[in-house]
Amino acid sequence: MSEESDLHALVVSFLGLSLISVGGGIAVLPEMSRLVVEEHGWMSQLHFAKLFALAQAAPGPNIMVVGLIGWHVAGAGGMFAAMAAMCGPTSLLAYGFTRLQRREFPWLKRVERGLVPVAVGLIAASGLLLAEGTVREAPLVLPVVAGSFLFVWRTARSPLWVLGAGALFGALLLRP
Repeated sequence: MSEESDLHALVVSFLGLSLISVGGGIAVLPEMSRLVVEEHGWMSQLHFAKLFALAQAAPGPNIMVVGLIGWHVAGAGGMFAAMAAMCGPTSLLAYGFTRLQRREFPWLKRVERGLVPVAVGLIAASGLLLAEGTVREAPLVLPVVAGSFLFVWRTARSPLWVLGAGALFGALLLRP
């Protein structure tokens, strides 16, 4: 594929994802992964997971992974195009719904409440996708997730401890 056709495919892919990203861009991470890894073959699942981890570690919005994917596919132009395609349509929709809320449409509150479980489900699917693509030992996934959940839920300590433990666990697991 040429760089121009890759850029076009990148923009079209992220425009579509933008319109279904209920709960934020991370909610469509499984579909983003499918498009980038399986459909277009721009990178491996492990490389995708690494870009996501890098985007999460950097300060700023968690949707920065889109810019990193764009950069990987088509350089600086790809980064700007991917971010505009992912953020533009949803920004316009958010603006439009904000204008509607000022008029007090009763059906709008019901729609908002109905989208909450959709967002939770999409975000949970994203977590499963990342775990599946990065952990080679499937039996270890459940104890790690359960332990992390219990630690965050039952202690008053910072969730950064879970991130640190996860980094250590990953480093030990991925050693040759």
